[in-house]
This record gives sequence, structure tokens and C-alpha cells, in this order.
Amino acid sequence: MTDETPIAYTAIKRRTPVLSASGTEIGTVHHVLQVEELDLFDGIAVRTDAGLRFVDRDQVATITAGAVHTTLTDEQAAQLPAPEGPEAFHEDPDEDGGPFLTDRLGRLFRREHWMRDKK
Repeated sequence: MTDETPIAYTAIKRRTPVLSASGTEIGTVHHVLQVEELDLFDGIAVRTDAGLRFVDRDQVATITAGAVHTTLTDEQAAQLPAPEGPEAFHEDPDEDGGPFLTDRLGRLFRREHWMRDKK
């Protein structure tokens, strides 16, 4: 898989760069938000120099293994709001993804590496 391979929102890794339409790095992925009852992607909370900011799903152009590409101009990116709602996913989905016994046991017993946060 290359850095430009498209991926699903559930496979986004923490600290993945988030880019504006011009290619400028806005920040990095902190966590993904979803509408839980519909199992739909809602957007991304981005860690920026100004704190956490929310990028709505309609502002995400493509999600690749190397970056989240948005449709935002640099000016729009500077005005992003703070996220609202609970975190959906925030850890490394590949941590229990291997073929080894410990990986299989992690999936079987639902390790909290890729689980919803508990309140």
C-alpha cells in the first residue's frame, strides 16, 4: 500500500496529516467522529496549533494512507470550529490485525485499541 492508496475512515491512523486544498498541512488527525446509530462518517477532529478543530465530512475530499485531503482553502482552515460530540475511533486499527495468536486473541476478546471511548 502506498501513501496515496485510498482508505476507509475507520482505517485512519492518529497523527495522519490533514491537508488543505492547496496542500498546506492544517494539523494531524486526533480522532474520527461518526453518527453512531447510522454508522456514518461525520468528520475528523484535527489537532492544530490553535487546539482541536473539526473538519466536516463534506469538507473531506479523499482519505489516503498518507493524508486526509480536504477541500478547504487555507483561510477556511484557519477558521475551523472546535469539534462537538463523542470520539468514534482514535487508535491504530492495525494493532490487532496480524495473523499471530496474540492478534487473534486481541480481536476475540475485543482489546480496546480500536474501540469507542468509554465515558
